[in-house]
Amino acid sequence: MRTDAKVVHLKAAPEQKPTSPAGRLPVALISVRDKAAQQLRLALQTLFDNADDSLFEIADRATSNAEQNAFFEAMRDLRMKRRSIERGFLQQVFESFAKLNQYEIGKPAQQEASFDSLALVQNDELEESVAIDTMVAKVMSRATQPLSHLTTRMNALVSKKLDDKSNPLGPQQLCEYFLEACRSLGVDIKVKLIILKLFERYVLTDLDQLYAESNQTLVAAGILPELQSAQPRRAPSRPAAPGNSAPRQGFSESPGYMDEGVHEAFGALQTLLSELRGSALPARNAPIDAVPISSNDLMRLLSHLQSRTPQQVDEVDLQGQLEQLLHRVSAKSGKSRVVGEVDEDVINLVSMLFEFILDDRTLPDSLKALIGRLQIPVLKVAVLDKTFFSRGSHPARRLLNEIASAAMGWGDQDEAQRDSLYQKIEQVVARLLNDFVDDPSIFSELLADFLAFTGDERRRSELLEQRTRDAEEGRAKAEMARQEVEHALNQRLLGKILPEVVVRLLQEAWSKVLLLTCLKHGTQSEQWQAALATMDDLIWSVAPHDDPESRARLLELVPSLLKNLREGLVSAAFDPFSTSDFFTQLEALHVQTLQQFKQPTQPAPTHDPLARGEIVTEQKLELPPREEHADEAEAPAMVEVVAEIVLLAPGESREQEPEINLADNDEALTQVDNLRVGSWVEFQEDEDHKLRCKLAAVIKPTGKYIFVNRTGMKVLEKTRMGLAIEFRRGAIRLLNDALLFDRALESVIGNLRSLKSNGH
Repeated sequence: MRTDAKVVHLKAAPEQKPTSPAGRLPVALISVRDKAAQQLRLALQTLFDNADDSLFEIADRATSNAEQNAFFEAMRDLRMKRRSIERGFLQQVFESFAKLNQYEIGKPAQQEASFDSLALVQNDELEESVAIDTMVAKVMSRATQPLSHLTTRMNALVSKKLDDKSNPLGPQQLCEYFLEACRSLGVDIKVKLIILKLFERYVLTDLDQLYAESNQTLVAAGILPELQSAQPRRAPSRPAAPGNSAPRQGFSESPGYMDEGVHEAFGALQTLLSELRGSALPARNAPIDAVPISSNDLMRLLSHLQSRTPQQVDEVDLQGQLEQLLHRVSAKSGKSRVVGEVDEDVINLVSMLFEFILDDRTLPDSLKALIGRLQIPVLKVAVLDKTFFSRGSHPARRLLNEIASAAMGWGDQDEAQRDSLYQKIEQVVARLLNDFVDDPSIFSELLADFLAFTGDERRRSELLEQRTRDAEEGRAKAEMARQEVEHALNQRLLGKILPEVVVRLLQEAWSKVLLLTCLKHGTQSEQWQAALATMDDLIWSVAPHDDPESRARLLELVPSLLKNLREGLVSAAFDPFSTSDFFTQLEALHVQTLQQFKQPTQPAPTHDPLARGEIVTEQKLELPPREEHADEAEAPAMVEVVAEIVLLAPGESREQEPEINLADNDEALTQVDNLRVGSWVEFQEDEDHKLRCKLAAVIKPTGKYIFVNRTGMKVLEKTRMGLAIEFRRGAIRLLNDALLFDRALESVIGNLRSLKSNGH
């Protein structure tokens, strides 16, 4: 392999195109680069998936509107630039690898200028620099050795001299790639530091695992394998059972980097089990002359059971099935055979874990049957690799967790045969049952494939969810604007007696002008004030007046009033035929007003208002024919506006179900206020139907809580009080979105400790 490396980099010198690095790098290094890029890409996706929630929570706690708006702007900016940041970050990773076999004569090392290249003010740059140094120091404190070994191995393959700081996968370089990729974000330093914290949490946390796997890839290619054995840190608490050294290529860290805590964790579980054996747990009933089978033999027996796993699994009695098989083996060989103590502990632990999983209320019942079929493959992994119990990034654990997370919003009423998620999980289960013998790398392969699938699904649902949020925010804005317009109209018309044509013009036509003005410019704008002034002028122009000044003002006002009305109605795209009819009647009304100016004002006729919601008139509402002359026209039809004007959107109804009002300190209201955007809940719609949905948005102007299904489509809308009532009657259940395996392990450990304390 090192000979290949020399051939490759000799060819690299004349070829300076950074766009085709594959031709210059050794195959093993290309493999390291591609695997690392895949892991970093997934980690970045997780970062952006969680960024909205984190920034929303911080915005909610903001002390001022300006600060809150800054966080909301940052959320929008991140959503819009997410793709370009991911692309820019990964492009820099690839370019850094491309330069490893290029000679750069007279050029300074790029990383030294990275902070200077950031267009930041001095104080911001200092804060950024301190944050980066802290993040890098944390990674180095736990991953110095694997990174150092990786750098040494890479130096054996490339022409450019590397140290840990300039290694393309080192924490220093990754932080600088991310900063560079985020340069387009228009956010202040406070927000940028929060984003850096998210980068540390979701990307840098798993770097030790990335280094271990990268080293393993290079060791498999024969690059300095002696480094691996030079630091034997493996220290099991007891001798491993025979046959425990099964293949683990591309799966977990190489033994040289195995953390002692891994074995301590499993050892602690074994200690708990041994202390409870014979009291809270059944004692081992092995005959004195029984011979423990090796782990390899156990794997063969498990593979035999695996091939006969039933389609529906409610409860698997693995111990019982294994005892039957061992009984047959013992009868054939004439020797009593039993499972070794270590392996029996593993079987007990995995059985307990799956008992929890199959009882878990967060998992839909129809998917429990599928996941239950994974018990034997998971047990085989645990027999092969005890890090399964302690390493959160273990591919088998992650696969279980990812399946459970993806299934969170899956309802039992969904059609399993047609649902792509159900089919994908079914494929994963079938593949493990059919193909997994003793090479656990299949879990890494299936995990990558499943993450790619759920990533596509998640992107589609996020897009629809964002559209749902935008639509709801737009609807809320329109609703608030309608209320402003209603208030303006009622303030001027309610209780007044006016010509019917004017009331109709304002309610049917000018309301639309006001609505558009409010939405476009807001109620503090000059445009809004001008639209209100036009309405006030119109109302004044048709009111009775008997002084010469008013007549002079009316003569002066009418041309500009008609001009403003026409322009407004054209801008609102109001029906031109209706507009023409309105103006004809209005013109006749103004002529009549001017002709009758010197006549004594007639008192308005008295009349009884009709039922609420109807326009009450003294005369018929039929308007005089357009061809009649103004001097021949009858007195205009007058109406009294006795009911509040309500403007409804198409298909909208203001009739709301009466809500019970709860006290501010009611526990149900506290439960509602503790709901966070992104929380999954289950509504018990009736005895037979449950609805699983996610809180996608809280629309603050209207106080509405918007829920979507797992595809991002809106399925439910509730008010704060309406939700509290649902909580009160027990119709809502919060779904626990913590990682399934971790919850199961926590429960098992808790139960074992509880049994221990009760037993003593």
